[in-house]
Amino acid sequence: MSNIDLPATKGYLLPTNALGITIAFNCLALLYYAGQTVYAVYFGPLAKFPGPPLRAWTKLPQIWTMIHGDDNTVYPALHERYGPVVRITPNTLSLAGGAQSWQEVYGFKKHGQPKPFKSPVFYAKPMNGVDSLVNADDAGHSRQRKILSHAFSDRALKEQEPLLKRWSEKLLTKLTESAEAGSQTDMLKYYNCTTFDIMGDLTFGEGLNMLDSFSYSPLVKAIFLGIKNATILRGIMSYNSLTKFLVGQVLFKSDAVRRKQWENFNYSSERVDRRLKHTPERPDLWSKILEKSEGPDGLSLGEHHSNASLFMIAGTETTATALSGTTYHLLRTPQTISELSTEIRTDFASSDDLTLEALARQKYLMAVLQEGLRMYPPVPTTLPRVVPKGGMALHGQWVPEGTVVGVNHMAVYRSKTHFKYPDEFHPERWLGDPEFSNDHLDALEVFSTGPRNCLGKNLAWHEMRLLLATVVLHFDLKLCEESNDWSDQKVYTLWEKKPLWCTLTPVKT
Repeated sequence: MSNIDLPATKGYLLPTNALGITIAFNCLALLYYAGQTVYAVYFGPLAKFPGPPLRAWTKLPQIWTMIHGDDNTVYPALHERYGPVVRITPNTLSLAGGAQSWQEVYGFKKHGQPKPFKSPVFYAKPMNGVDSLVNADDAGHSRQRKILSHAFSDRALKEQEPLLKRWSEKLLTKLTESAEAGSQTDMLKYYNCTTFDIMGDLTFGEGLNMLDSFSYSPLVKAIFLGIKNATILRGIMSYNSLTKFLVGQVLFKSDAVRRKQWENFNYSSERVDRRLKHTPERPDLWSKILEKSEGPDGLSLGEHHSNASLFMIAGTETTATALSGTTYHLLRTPQTISELSTEIRTDFASSDDLTLEALARQKYLMAVLQEGLRMYPPVPTTLPRVVPKGGMALHGQWVPEGTVVGVNHMAVYRSKTHFKYPDEFHPERWLGDPEFSNDHLDALEVFSTGPRNCLGKNLAWHEMRLLLATVVLHFDLKLCEESNDWSDQKVYTLWEKKPLWCTLTPVKT
């Protein structure tokens, strides 16, 4: 009888033991995870940094902020409450300490000093898999920047003055037609059409025909929609390994998505191929790039394609955004638009006089644009970096390797610590007005700083000065009632903008 019962007993006991071991193992794993989490929240190296308790436990509040587009309101409020360094996720610190924060996270470092590197989650590779200037590692970035920088030097841009003037004149023509028709004018769309046409002409030797048609090309529509969708999906991806797999490996690699991504990428690369096959009658950006691109260290064809795609995003929408934000705040403060109009109309008799060199000397124009960038930075979110191996000190506190860090533009620029009346538009703060003598003007870094600062900032300044001066010289502008709250916008990496409706009255010069 025992010989018969024994196998049955074994068959009954073994599964029970296996189940018990599995449960015990899972309980131990859960306890270990809970212990690790509790340690990280209350006793880990980031526990010393202040912030909302829930954000120390989970990424969910950050993800919620990201997918709801509330960066521009949430992070300034967090820094106002908790100070210049705030823990916003279990492994992320947000900084808003002005010049010190910019230098420590993004600035130049001496040899041997630890240097945060770009977060690979935020900076995705181009479709062709070839790094652009933005994605390249330090060595690749240095090589590419050395080649590309010649095209954006002051000397090279001076040669592009006729091209820039031609597009400013076209903008003037189109705005005049709108004003004479007595219709409301969407200044945002006009600025966007102009800056995209300029960059298309500079990069490919051909405009995108957006000012003439007054419609966004398929590429531009894809850029606007794609950035918002990518921001939301990046937030979902960041939650855990499962969401990262589902979004990154399933959704992004689906045939429909890949086909659309390639279609958008090819819009630029095909135009580059056409440009590389001929020498234009006048030099453009690629003329300078090709001069420096010979030899083994020159740009590969793939790098030409990747950087052209980059230029069509980084050198277009951001400039139009800055112009739109500045125009809005000018029209919300009648004294400033009056003073700017007086300066421009006194110093310039006609559009012919609006040279790049002369505009660079206009003090009030520069102050207006600086204040516009402070109030409405084109990239209002945080550009993340990762603390390198061995860790580093930030604001006098040691931060472990692998921690994600970054400076939030809006938190810095709307801080009472750095600027008096931070939510008000006061260009005079940039002109030495004693009332603003305690302002930390070096806290403004809309083009970032350090070795990876914006390559095209000189071009952006020339465009902003020329286009805004052209508008102010020739028109009296009035903000339409439906755009009174224009700046109340969401942020999905970039601002989710709406039409900036104005009425324009031509001025006889």
